[in-house]
Amino acid sequence: MKATINVVAGIVWQDGLYLAAQRPEGFPMAGWWEFPGGKIEPNEPREAALVREFQEELDITPTEYTFWRELEHEYDKYHVRLHFFHIHKYSGELKSLENQRTAWVDPKTPPTLEFLPADIAIVEALHI
Repeated sequence: MKATINVVAGIVWQDGLYLAAQRPEGFPMAGWWEFPGGKIEPNEPREAALVREFQEELDITPTEYTFWRELEHEYDKYHVRLHFFHIHKYSGELKSLENQRTAWVDPKTPPTLEFLPADIAIVEALHI
């Protein structure tokens, strides 16, 4: 049986655009785009994991956010359960602390970035 990994992911909004991050070299699935976030630690609330991950990866603290939906995806070696949040406001200045590239994406235009397979349904839901 595959291990299940619980993950939080944040959809950061600014001026009608959402933030995408590219997985850096040396990380699993490097080069793919994703919504920033990461693993939920054992016994850690989802909201605490969201705040911690954004502080660790992008040096910002989400201050206004809402849970949106949960999604599950099977990869070859593991099963991932993603908890997506819309982040409406944050404090701090966005910095790539893990040397990941970031891009602001317009949901009114067709997606052009190559997102992780687990995130494709979310990208499709955002691009109306």
